[in-house]
Amino acid sequence: MRHLLSGAAGFIGSHLCDRLIEDGHEVVGLDNLITGSRRNFARLDGHARFEFIECDVTRPIEVNGRFDRVWHLASLASPKEYLAHPLETLDAGSAGTRNLLEIAARDDAGFLLTSTSECYGDPLEHPQKESYWGNVNPVGMRSCYDESKRYAEALTMAYHRSRGVPTNIARIFNTYGPRMALHDGRVVPAFLDQALRGEPLTIFGDGRQTRSFCYVADMVEGLLRLANSEERFPVNLGNPVELTILEFAERIRRLTGAKLELVFKPLPNDDPRRRKPDISKAKQVLAWEPKVSLDEGLRQTVEYFRGLVAAV
Repeated sequence: MRHLLSGAAGFIGSHLCDRLIEDGHEVVGLDNLITGSRRNFARLDGHARFEFIECDVTRPIEVNGRFDRVWHLASLASPKEYLAHPLETLDAGSAGTRNLLEIAARDDAGFLLTSTSECYGDPLEHPQKESYWGNVNPVGMRSCYDESKRYAEALTMAYHRSRGVPTNIARIFNTYGPRMALHDGRVVPAFLDQALRGEPLTIFGDGRQTRSFCYVADMVEGLLRLANSEERFPVNLGNPVELTILEFAERIRRLTGAKLELVFKPLPNDDPRRRKPDISKAKQVLAWEPKVSLDEGLRQTVEYFRGLVAAV
C-alpha cells in the first residue's frame, strides 16, 4: 500500500513511518518541522520506499500519485508548544484536517485521524469512555488544542457521512518513549531531563492528579489495527494503568537511581485532575491492549534520554 502521513518527523509519526516501512509499504511523509525533527526519521533517509516532503499541511498539499491510506498526525501536542503556537494548532486541526481529507476523498483512500484524550477536558466521568462528551473549557488557555481536535473529529465524521470516506478516529492518551523532544514540556521528558541532570523534579499542584502512560510501540500497533478496522467512531487508545504524578515521580527516581527533591508549583489552568482510558472498545473491536509494562518502556526511554542529555 502507499501511505501519506502528516507529522512524519514527530514522535509518534516517525515510529509509525518505521513500522509501515518494516511491513513492506511505501510512505510519503509530510512535516513542517515546527516541532518535529529530521533526526526522528534519519534511518529512513535514502530508503527506496520512503519520501519526505517538508510542507505545511494547512496549505494546499502537492503530492504525486494516489494513496491507499492517509494518516493525519500533524499537530502541536504538548501544552508548552501549543500555548506558544495557538493559531498554528487550530489551523492543523481545521485546514490541515480538511486538506488531507480531500486527498483521501480524491483517492478513495482510508483516512485515520489521531485525536486526543484532551477531548474529554477535565473529565467528570472516570474512567473515560468514548461515549463521554467531555468537560472542555472552550475559551480556556488549552482550548486551542482541545477544540482543534474536537473540530477535526467532527470534520472527519462529516467527510465519512457526506463523501463516503472510510475514516477512523483514535483518541490517544498519554504516550511516551524514545524520540520525545527533550524540552517537550510534558511530564515524561520533563522528569527525565531533570532526573538525568540531577535537578529536583517539578510537581505541579499537589501531585495527586493522575495520568495513564502508554508506550509508543503499543500505540503504533493500536493505530494500525484501528486503520485496518471498519470502526468509524472514536476509539480510545491508551494504557489503563493509572498513576498519580507523585507515584510516577517515584518510578523515575527508582529507575534513574537519582535521589532527587520534589519541587511543587501551582497547577496550570484547566489541567485535568484525572485521566484514565476505558479501553473496552479497543479490546472488543481491535483485540488490542497495551503489552509493554511501564518499567520496561521507561527503561528504554531513559536510555534514549541519557543520549540526548549527554549530547547537549
